[in-house]
Amino acid sequence: MQKARLHVCFSGMVQGVGFRFTVRRIAGQYEVTGFVKNLLNGDVEVAAEGDREVVESFIDAICNSSLCDYMRNIEREWEPATEEYNGFEIRF
Repeated sequence: MQKARLHVCFSGMVQGVGFRFTVRRIAGQYEVTGFVKNLLNGDVEVAAEGDREVVESFIDAICNSSLCDYMRNIEREWEPATEEYNGFEIRF
């Protein structure tokens, strides 16, 4: 499998609704590493690394969860994996 990193920016009413904690819980169901973080502009950023198909499934699981009610827009950008993450964490 091909390892890759995906940066995703979720916009909408995505802060103050448990978004980061739900993303971290979902990440525990997939072999991904990375982080979820609130941005100053009100968006939430997710960086996830792993096998490309697994990362896609992880992001799809986020989009198909109860969080979808809060999302207005999703921007995705693929990058080469750096394998710098040791797990999946919430960053503050």
